[in-house]
Amino acid sequence: MVIEGIAYWASVTSPNTTFEPVYTVNLVVSEEKADELRAQGIKVVDKEEGPTVVIKRKVNGPNGMIRSAPKLLDSQKRPMDCKVGNGSKVKVQYKPWEISRSGTVYRGLDFQAMQVLELVSYSVDGDEFDIEDDEEEISEL
Repeated sequence: MVIEGIAYWASVTSPNTTFEPVYTVNLVVSEEKADELRAQGIKVVDKEEGPTVVIKRKVNGPNGMIRSAPKLLDSQKRPMDCKVGNGSKVKVQYKPWEISRSGTVYRGLDFQAMQVLELVSYSVDGDEFDIEDDEEEISEL
């Protein structure tokens, strides 16, 4: 299954390791899609950016299994290896899952792949500065 939206806090090619290692994306979706997901029992949170669903894949599975990273593709379905910045327009391929524990049913979306339609470059603090040429400044004096 595929869902389109705006990506925030995407960890696709390398996992987010803040807590347990996980590949994840917060995906802002349309109100219509949000209602559809809620009807399926999927948690959708209303955030400032809009209705948001968290799609993730835990790295560590049962019995020591290690799950692979979701595929990251460009609009032409070519593999990419970059960080996806907040605000990127993407499509996410997922597989719904469901498990029952102690009489409670849990549902979620397994993060399988991401296709980047419009990439917003991921930037680290300081990345936006240009290199300043000292010689130019000296010659102007």
